[in-house]
Amino acid sequence: MSAHTPAYAAADLTNCDREPIHLPGAIQPHGVLLAVDAERWQVVMASDNVATMLGVDLTTVLGSSLASLLGTEAEDAIRASVEGERAEVLNLHLDALATRGARLPAYVDAAVHRSGDRVVVELEGADRQAAALLSYRAARGAMQRLARTGSVVELSEGLVAEIAELTGFDRVMVYRFDEDWNGEVIAERRRSDLNAFVGLHYPATDIPAQARRLYTANWIRLIADISYTPVPIVPVLDPGTGSPLDLSHSTLRSVSPIHLEYLSNMGVTASMSVSLVVDGQLWGLIACHHYSGAHALSLDVRAASEFLGQVASQLVAERERADARDDVRRAEELLAEVQAATSSSPAPLKALMETAELAELMGAGGVALCFDGRVTTLGTVPDEASVRRIAELLRRPESLPGGSAHLAALDPELAAVAETAAGALVIGSAPDRWLCWVRPELPEVVDWGGDPTNKQLALAADPQVRLSPRKSFEKWQQVVRGHSAGWRPWHLDNAVALASHLASLLYVNSREQVGLAESLQRSVIPAEPPRVPGLELAARYLPASTFQLGGDWWDAFELPGGRMAFVVGDVAGHGVAAATTMTQLRAAVRAHLFGDESPAVVLDRTDRFMDGLFEQIIATAIVGTVEPATGRMVLAAAGHPPPFLIVDGVASELHVATRPVLGLGVSGAVETELVLAPGSTLLLYTDGLIERRGVDLGTSLAMLADLAGGGPDGAGMEAWVDGMLLAAPGARDDDTTVLAIRLGPAG
Repeated sequence: MSAHTPAYAAADLTNCDREPIHLPGAIQPHGVLLAVDAERWQVVMASDNVATMLGVDLTTVLGSSLASLLGTEAEDAIRASVEGERAEVLNLHLDALATRGARLPAYVDAAVHRSGDRVVVELEGADRQAAALLSYRAARGAMQRLARTGSVVELSEGLVAEIAELTGFDRVMVYRFDEDWNGEVIAERRRSDLNAFVGLHYPATDIPAQARRLYTANWIRLIADISYTPVPIVPVLDPGTGSPLDLSHSTLRSVSPIHLEYLSNMGVTASMSVSLVVDGQLWGLIACHHYSGAHALSLDVRAASEFLGQVASQLVAERERADARDDVRRAEELLAEVQAATSSSPAPLKALMETAELAELMGAGGVALCFDGRVTTLGTVPDEASVRRIAELLRRPESLPGGSAHLAALDPELAAVAETAAGALVIGSAPDRWLCWVRPELPEVVDWGGDPTNKQLALAADPQVRLSPRKSFEKWQQVVRGHSAGWRPWHLDNAVALASHLASLLYVNSREQVGLAESLQRSVIPAEPPRVPGLELAARYLPASTFQLGGDWWDAFELPGGRMAFVVGDVAGHGVAAATTMTQLRAAVRAHLFGDESPAVVLDRTDRFMDGLFEQIIATAIVGTVEPATGRMVLAAAGHPPPFLIVDGVASELHVATRPVLGLGVSGAVETELVLAPGSTLLLYTDGLIERRGVDLGTSLAMLADLAGGGPDGAGMEAWVDGMLLAAPGARDDDTTVLAIRLGPAG
């Protein structure tokens, strides 16, 4: 056992990732802990410093009522807090402490929370000079200043300045996790004589999974003095459960000695961390270090810091969406430049490989094009044999894009070219016709932090010290060796859009062009809809009876925040032009939706995207989003046939405000909002389902209402959609798309 964690055996570097840090069985000594039976309100467990802190010996405390120890008013306030009538942090006046000779002053801060069947009360001395209202007033002003920041990095830089001013720590950092839980310091405010940590990277093992879970549950943690002597909880095991007391939400919880060793080797004497949580997941930490002795903060200041962390977490989500929108817009601009350069050239492939924006479009270091077996390159790429091997590994059927951020995992021999091609994205129509973007490995992109003194620190560190920033950075380099930055969704969409654009230029009026266009069409029309909790989807695409290629498409995918986006569209005409235009429109619509644009804005921006790129091409579309949890739906249409809504077995036409068709260079889309009732179904389709020669639109819509009947029955959504397609009369002169969305039952 460790003095810091008497509830379990001491951990070491081989098992610290399994250390039960939420069950230490001890607290830090700057406060006192009482665990109270929630029914009888008697103390069943207490920290071993009650005699000095409260002036009552431990044997008397155990079994005593909370009122007898703290007074009736204090117990009433704590009860009200547990029942949700007051804040979790209480300011109490305990007159009895002075008469007992207790170390705690008469004014105390109390943090109260539930832990199983216990009510945990933690008491610390209150700083009467630093009024709580001042801390919150400062926090409110800080919130207004943070709200005026732009990017995530700018927000983080503002955040460290505010926290440093509020708390007085020598160093305050924002530490951001990547998708693999490796971390990077992206902003810092520090004492002028301290070495900069901005840019430092740390491996996921530095903050194990159980610590990340604890940071998500309890947003703030203070270590007032790294060299503290821990105070055990007595008894170590709860008499009622036989297990240690769960201190996940404790403010005084004793810390793992492994973590204390790490901080001590950095020269840290006190620390605090505040969690940054986005969409329920730990995004990063505000890490505070002190180097000049102990640094205690009142609960009010810590609460204000936590409040700032919560505000910043919301702002981070907004800034990341804004950053993503900027990335998508920049990618759209680059794609348009590449398309324009190739469209105006009699030799589009030559023009393509002379366009510098081609690499920037994907954030790549280089590009290789293979056409009819001949390879040409742009930028920095590995040798031709390696490029051909990469294309062989990543090229997917049906002209779908294939990407990897770790090529050496697919073929260990490719580790030799990781300096230029650790990751790659490939799209192609045949083994001898493909386009490949390559990215270098991260150590070639990300240095120690750009500060030469950091390298001096690395050389000066004692090699016998097992835990330090230097050791962690070396471990991070090992973790990411051979890995490139990952590929984002719009990279894949742009690859498809560019491939379809090139196809339309290269293969007009050729049978080979038709084959490629068919393949591209199949690549962008999903084989089946996604599975989204709370929703049931069914979709079908059928080609026209006379033309193989058409301009119909549908799409459905999840968005951040629990929403789902869906699209049904139809490019006018048939053949290669319609199919390739469709793939580009689908990519544009998808990119706008991923950029968090509203359905109406998506349609207007797509219209502007078409302007100048396509001649005499028009399209209809209906775009929407739905929240499965609430049934809230937002729709916008551009000249598209009206959807049907089936509620309680009755199908009726749903009026959706519509703007003119896409391709006219106009705007003005408006949105229709509704709330789907549980069990109701929305039916979207293209005109191929209803239009028949010699039949007017009103009659066709009435026929569709009859075909929809009472909606999906026990046979399921797919059988219902298939039944409508089979029952539709007459030959299909146009391709047909159907998308049905049913909201799950309540509860």
